[in-house]
Amino acid sequence: MENYAYPDSFGRPTLSFVRTFQLAPGRRRRFDATMVWSARRGVLVDYLGTHQHLSVDLHLGVDPTGALTIRSGSYRWRSGLRCPSLITGEARLREWYDDRAGRFRIEVTVANRQFGPLFGYSGSFTVRYLRPDCAPVPAAVYPVRENLRD
Repeated sequence: MENYAYPDSFGRPTLSFVRTFQLAPGRRRRFDATMVWSARRGVLVDYLGTHQHLSVDLHLGVDPTGALTIRSGSYRWRSGLRCPSLITGEARLREWYDDRAGRFRIEVTVANRQFGPLFGYSGSFTVRYLRPDCAPVPAAVYPVRENLRD
């Protein structure tokens, strides 16, 4: 996972997530998302993919153990229309630091209310912080298209 903070072309503080999954030897898949704060609605908006056709509201919290929790809310098409819950999944993320292992841990599940579990993953990672002036955001991280709607 690589995270990059930068102002988008509309001047909003933005955080892009690049997740690369090693599914099998020689089989890698990348999933990008770009997050911005909607001050108007008081919610994080996560634009999924590099073309931002789909967005989802994110609700943050902290569980009793101190882990960060994120729960997805409404999904919207680029046009602003809400996606029916029949075709979306509710994502739940839990992330925390494991002192004994010296690593961050993450658990993600996505389930559809009617059809049940869709997918999920769990794992661990370490963090390396780079100063933006020493490591500029790679061009491949920026979305192909940005959406001003929040």
